[in-house]
Amino acid sequence: MPIIVPSSLLDQFIPEYQFGEYHATRVRAPAERVYRGVKSVTADDIFLIRALTWVRRWGRSGPKSILNPPPHQPILDVATETSFQLLADQPNREIVVGTVVIAPAGWRRPEHPTPEEFKALHHPGFALAAMNFLLQDAGAGICALSTETRVYATDRKTRWRFGAYWSVIYSGSALIRRMWLRAIARRARDA
Repeated sequence: MPIIVPSSLLDQFIPEYQFGEYHATRVRAPAERVYRGVKSVTADDIFLIRALTWVRRWGRSGPKSILNPPPHQPILDVATETSFQLLADQPNREIVVGTVVIAPAGWRRPEHPTPEEFKALHHPGFALAAMNFLLQDAGAGICALSTETRVYATDRKTRWRFGAYWSVIYSGSALIRRMWLRAIARRARDA
C-alpha cells in the first residue's frame, strides 16, 4: 500500500530545505479541539521546555521570546509577538510560522512582514526556518497531529553556519517538539 504524504501549506514557504525534523502523534479528539490545543498551549504545559531553553540561551535572562516565554501565555502567541511571523492559518487544519534565523549584515526585518516577503528571501546570507502543526482526520474520532520544522539556507557559507548550530541544538529541539505535541494532545483530550 503506498504511503500518502499530505499536502501542507509549509510547502508554499519552504519547499526545499537542508535541515528538518518531523514528529507526529494521534489524538483521540476532534480536529477542532486539537486546533484549540495548538493555539492555547503555554510553555508551562510543555515538559522540560524551560530547562532546555535556559540551556539554549546559556542561562542568561532576556526579554520575552520563544526561548524565554512568560507563564500563562500561549507559546505560539509568544512566538508571533517576538521573532516569528504567522505565515498561514487554516483553522482546524494547519498553522505555519516562520522566522529568519540568519540574515546578511545590514538587513532589517520589515516592521510588518508579509508571508510573500518571507517567500522572497532568497538572497545569499539568509537561513529561513518555518514550522507547522498539521491536523488530519484519522477516522474513529482520532486526529493525526504532526509538526514539521524546515530550515533553508540560501548559500553554502550560511548552510555551514546554520549546520554547526543545528548539530548542537537538534536533540533538544526534537525533544521540545515531542513534548509540545503531548501537551497539545492533553489539552485536546481534557477539553
